[in-house]
Amino acid sequence: MLANYKIDPAHSSAQFSVRHMMISNVRGGFGSVQGSVAYDSQNVAASRVDVEIDATTINTLENARDTHLKSPDFLHVEKYPTITFKSKAVTPDGDGELRVKGDLTIHGVTKEIVLKVEGPSTEEKDPLGNARIGASATTKIKRSEFGLMWNAALETGGILVGDDLKIDLEVSLIKA
Repeated sequence: MLANYKIDPAHSSAQFSVRHMMISNVRGGFGSVQGSVAYDSQNVAASRVDVEIDATTINTLENARDTHLKSPDFLHVEKYPTITFKSKAVTPDGDGELRVKGDLTIHGVTKEIVLKVEGPSTEEKDPLGNARIGASATTKIKRSEFGLMWNAALETGGILVGDDLKIDLEVSLIKA
């Protein structure tokens, strides 16, 4: 039976990591993740996911870098203030895992991606009596495919910012 849930922004996160100077990963995240999930444990194909991330809340723990990431060189948050994901297909992918195929829109560019999802967890009651489930999801994208082209060549060869972007989502969902 299809159950509707809302993403709890206070207990959910969207994180990313990208190679910096070809030697280490820089990590960051967004302060606002919202959306809804319709989940049917008996017929997962009937399930749907709709997520919206406020791109203006990007945080890498470095103010100058965050300002640059918000600029037209990267996310251009004045023109594209949100990142969205809308599922197209949900399929089982092994014990307790799902594959969620859908459209990811970043910087005004939409591409189909696949999220590998652990969960959802079993439904539990929180201290306020709300029914909750949770899930974790990961994917990798090429930032250049979403129009995030800015880079700089290093004197020693190579580039300043890698093209592979790893995305990790943790969501806590409250039953509507």
